[in-house]
Amino acid sequence: MTVVAWPFLKGEGTGNDFVVIPDLDGSRVLTERLVSAICDRRFGIGADGVLRVVPTALEPDAADPGTAQFFMDYRNSDGSIAQMCGNGARVVARFLVSEGLVQPGALQLATRGGTRTCQVEDSGQVTVDMGPVRTGDDVSVRIGSREWAASAVFVPNPHAVAFVDDLIDAGDLLNPPDVVPATVFPDGVNVEFVTGGDGRISMRVFERGVGETLSCGTGACAAAWAAMRRDGVELPATYQVDVPGGTVAVTVRTDGHILLTGPAVLLARGELDADWVAAHA
Repeated sequence: MTVVAWPFLKGEGTGNDFVVIPDLDGSRVLTERLVSAICDRRFGIGADGVLRVVPTALEPDAADPGTAQFFMDYRNSDGSIAQMCGNGARVVARFLVSEGLVQPGALQLATRGGTRTCQVEDSGQVTVDMGPVRTGDDVSVRIGSREWAASAVFVPNPHAVAFVDDLIDAGDLLNPPDVVPATVFPDGVNVEFVTGGDGRISMRVFERGVGETLSCGTGACAAAWAAMRRDGVELPATYQVDVPGGTVAVTVRTDGHILLTGPAVLLARGELDADWVAAHA
């Protein structure tokens, strides 16, 4: 089979950066090796993950997509598959509208974690209905000799949310923190370190399959939800979540659905060389 160049776009949401691969005919095959090569910041384009955008009718993983025309196939930078990506969903929604593939305003986006409603604003802000959270047994997060109690929150990606006195307490986050008992998260876990409260929190995150990132959409949702529960606020409520890459807003409605609002920027486009794709497939 002849391998052709792959068009791509580069996008980011509060510093969480992605390579968007349009796959309108369903012909692009992403292997772990290829995704890792694309995301390599020295020998590839560089990104926290890859967002393959494909029509739902051509994607077998798009189970029960409802009216969603497109499916978001998200891969972490190590090539592993994740159910959902909040910042990535905003970038994909921005891409679909900017390319004229869907009408401006509200749109449906199918993901492995379920179909999500996205609202794209002229201002550049995008809101994603992330659905309700699911909780698990409380866990502990350990880094060296330090240990914090943490809440297990699924959005639907797994998160362990630990409240700390200072974000510097998390150290350099070059390696994944230990989370115990590990049986709560058999597929790995994202770990959030959180400070603040009463409407505004700050967060650092170690994402499974990536490392520390400047932002994590599902992590911001998990952290805000845990902070609201800790603070005893009445719903609906909105918390601002400061991450190293900027600020997002997280609203929890009375029905438990979480709305994630933040910027989505498309900053470059180009082509992956055909021979390079073939060499890394």
